[in-house]
Amino acid sequence: MTKYLMGLLLGLSVFAAAAHAQSDKRKLTDRDDLYGWEAIGRLDVGTVSFCTGTLIAQDMVLTAAHCALDKETGAPYLPGEVTFRAGLSNGTALAERQVVQIAAHPNYGANDPLSPQSIRDDVALMRLETPIPYSVADPFALHSGRVSGTEISIASYGRGRAEAITRERSCRILNRRQGLIVFDCDITFGSSGSAILAKKGSRWQILSVVSAVSVTNGKKVGFGMELAGVVSDLKAIMRRDAPQPKATIRRLQVGSGKSSSGAKFISSGGG
Repeated sequence: MTKYLMGLLLGLSVFAAAAHAQSDKRKLTDRDDLYGWEAIGRLDVGTVSFCTGTLIAQDMVLTAAHCALDKETGAPYLPGEVTFRAGLSNGTALAERQVVQIAAHPNYGANDPLSPQSIRDDVALMRLETPIPYSVADPFALHSGRVSGTEISIASYGRGRAEAITRERSCRILNRRQGLIVFDCDITFGSSGSAILAKKGSRWQILSVVSAVSVTNGKKVGFGMELAGVVSDLKAIMRRDAPQPKATIRRLQVGSGKSSSGAKFISSGGG
């Protein structure tokens, strides 16, 4: 594993000004192409940078922690600073929502040096302001059980392919141990946070999340983490820290015979 860590580059979120042509990947630009992949979306941090995220519930996006934390403050981005654009294609999203809550792995530091442990901790959840209907995007399930073979797939946004999902139909797991997954998918800046998908039956499910990339002996390799238990822990953090609904006070008018909630007053005896 050590040889793969040589030359690792963390922070695959891309600055919007960067552009680099890549023509060897299939872009999902038509509505028919997007069928089944609508839950993949671009996470825009203002107009400065972006990552990739994946719906795992109608109002919950899975991504990398380094996509969720402000490097200057080390804190999660504030509500409204990040926008999830599901199925974005050529400037049009199937659904667009503001992110209102973020839970990053508590052991991940935005400015920590890159290490195997930082990759293992590079996971975050984002809650959307309102759910995205199933009729628009069907969330992906997390993979459970054994992975059959080494084939995986990835669908993401990236430098030079920022305006549409690019899917690599088949790539391979190269190594999997000590909580790390090494793979040969063609990821680039902006691919951070995208789901690494493994087949279970006829469906693709989320096995890991893209965290980092390295070039070793002229070959590109990517790194993700095992998700067992991590997502459940992050969901618990989100429930614990969820904003409490604001209490409202309604005024009752004397003699009106009813409240603003529609409840009616009746006299003694039911008359």
